[in-house]
Amino acid sequence: MKDFTAYLNETEEIGFVEQVADAIIHVSGLPKAKPDEIVVFETGEFGQVFSVQPSYVEILVFSKKQVKPGIRVTRTNEVLKVPVGYELLGRVIDPLGKSISGIKPLKTPSEKRPIDTPAAGIVKRRSVTKPFETGILLVDLAIPLGHGQRELIVGDRKTGKTSFLTRTILNQTRRGNICVYAAIGKKKLDVKKIEEFFAQNGVLDKMVILASSSEDSTGVIYLTPYTAMTISEYFRDEGKDVLLVLDDLSSHARFYREISLLGKRFPGRNSYPSDIFYTHARLMERAGNFITEKGEASITCLTVAEATQGDLSGYIETNLMSMTDGHLYFDKDLFYLGRRPAINPFLSVTRVGRQTQTQLRRDINREIMSFLSLYEKMQSFIHFGAELNESVKATLATGEMIIHFFNQAINEVVPINLQIMAFSMLWSNLWRGHDTAVIRKQLHQILEAYNSDKKFREKIDKLAESDSFNKLLRVLKVEGPQIIKAVSQKYGN
Repeated sequence: MKDFTAYLNETEEIGFVEQVADAIIHVSGLPKAKPDEIVVFETGEFGQVFSVQPSYVEILVFSKKQVKPGIRVTRTNEVLKVPVGYELLGRVIDPLGKSISGIKPLKTPSEKRPIDTPAAGIVKRRSVTKPFETGILLVDLAIPLGHGQRELIVGDRKTGKTSFLTRTILNQTRRGNICVYAAIGKKKLDVKKIEEFFAQNGVLDKMVILASSSEDSTGVIYLTPYTAMTISEYFRDEGKDVLLVLDDLSSHARFYREISLLGKRFPGRNSYPSDIFYTHARLMERAGNFITEKGEASITCLTVAEATQGDLSGYIETNLMSMTDGHLYFDKDLFYLGRRPAINPFLSVTRVGRQTQTQLRRDINREIMSFLSLYEKMQSFIHFGAELNESVKATLATGEMIIHFFNQAINEVVPINLQIMAFSMLWSNLWRGHDTAVIRKQLHQILEAYNSDKKFREKIDKLAESDSFNKLLRVLKVEGPQIIKAVSQKYGN
């Protein structure tokens, strides 16, 4: 950007700071100021026009440095733009596009884009038809997602939401897709841990980490999800499938509430401003599945919201549910029971994910959900103990095996074809009579074989192309024991 004097000579308009209320500043003068226009202070700070009133202009400032009354201000005739490009991959940047970490220095991209643009119209959109793989057994098999889907990740604090997101990013980057992770108002230590995790797993060069910390100004934190979406749109226009993670919009709503109250906006429910729904909806509408000049591409948006005491009826949570294509609910009660991930499949929803599935995956999904429902009902019979009949005992035993099957280690990512095969082997009773430790060990051996043995991987992938679940089960009754025996002999140590 140019300096204060250059912009003053261009616009020939000057204003003066009259009142300062943290991130909101009242400026007199500037008669031609427009909403969202960038203004520059003579001290070097800059901000954005938040609203235009008859006698003053409200400015949202992007600096923590205190702006004093009487300081001169001038317009720029520009809106806020951020740098976008492949140069951002592997970097940790702030919402203004400046590097705040990273092993290598940031080479500033030549292209810049406005951070607040209208969502693409229906002519440029396509139906969600391509399955999105998270690498998480429970999600991919029971609550499937699609490329271009907007899914809410909701649950109490410390219930495994971030762990789920990092594994999903890990899986998508390994599949060659671009990932943008937006940390909204997080601690710097938490952002550093996330950066180190992806660097250790060798995928940092395929993603962008956009971070604002709790130490930043409220204005900068407010910009975070919009900048992240703008960067995602650049890669989408390059023909890439993009995963965008917004962590989290509950914090973003609180910071926007603070800005609105400082600006003397009339408070509504829970003191949030009346336009909080619009603020998030216009952001979420920019994600989806699109047709671009370089072919079909998508922005899959995983939006995080924090619930309180397992309450899904909170204002921000219900707002986000209504503007997304489903939600994954992380249940604190399941977390305390040791479930990892602690996703409640009965309180989770996917509105478009199932339309992306093959017939085989639909069959498996139907079997899983119907059996889990039966298993939950049977739980009430456990206290009968020895009086249970064999049918109920068999259902409870199978249910325990499936629950343990869905438990995953914190860094474990399982390809979808292997998920299909492993569940089918479990469902066909190939592990009947084995304890969970033995089953878990053999599953790890199969995963190791799939990742390291090309011939074995091709065999599993071919089996996973079966027309139906019943057909696959018939094949596995013959080949399943052979697969387990071969893998145990080769990877048993």
